[in-house]
Amino acid sequence: MSRVWALFKSHPYISNVLGYTTLFATADLIQQSMMGKAQDQGTVHKLDQVRQDTPNTSIEGFTMAGEAKPDNDSKISHSEGNIKAFPVHDPQLHSIDWAQTARVALVGFCFHANFNYHWLRGLERMFPGGGTRTVSLKVFLDQLFAAPLTISAFYIGLSTLEGAEDPLEDWRNKFWSSYKTGVVYWSTMQAVNFSLIPPVARTVFVGGVALGWTVFLCHFKQQKSECLS
Repeated sequence: MSRVWALFKSHPYISNVLGYTTLFATADLIQQSMMGKAQDQGTVHKLDQVRQDTPNTSIEGFTMAGEAKPDNDSKISHSEGNIKAFPVHDPQLHSIDWAQTARVALVGFCFHANFNYHWLRGLERMFPGGGTRTVSLKVFLDQLFAAPLTISAFYIGLSTLEGAEDPLEDWRNKFWSSYKTGVVYWSTMQAVNFSLIPPVARTVFVGGVALGWTVFLCHFKQQKSECLS
């Protein structure tokens, strides 16, 4: 721990930016793992329902995790000879999308990590100290200026890297809900940050706190816009 602290003191910029970026990318990996497990459970539940509802049905082409796929067709053959389409569950479908994680890391490194490092240093220089009034002012300014910028950069930056036809679509549909949720969460976390964390480590602290927040944003971004209205 003493070596880590010495590294932060001797190389604050590199330590904070790389630490923040690592945590930012880790959040996407956590989100993808959580989504994959949820889809796996849903698929198994659906298969169980089919087996219960159609006792005389033979299921072909449905691959459970750890089982071999018998053929390339995904179907259900009924005793009368009727064939109904049924989705194939392939474990590879839920493997980690490293390209997505790389995009999240790139946005985190190019904007969020650098912005938070300089923003937090600037706030401390303008309003030094950890008194109640000073901390409240810094939290207010953080939510007034930094929060809208970082949320906007997340949605617009990822949409641009994904090659979306309209990079502003996700931002228009999801910014306000994200911002309202973040005000409560980040006001509390930044109050702790400005009160208890030494300025030299505040960016990486934000990165740690942002781990859970970025999981939420990554999950929220994957949701279809029509499901959010």
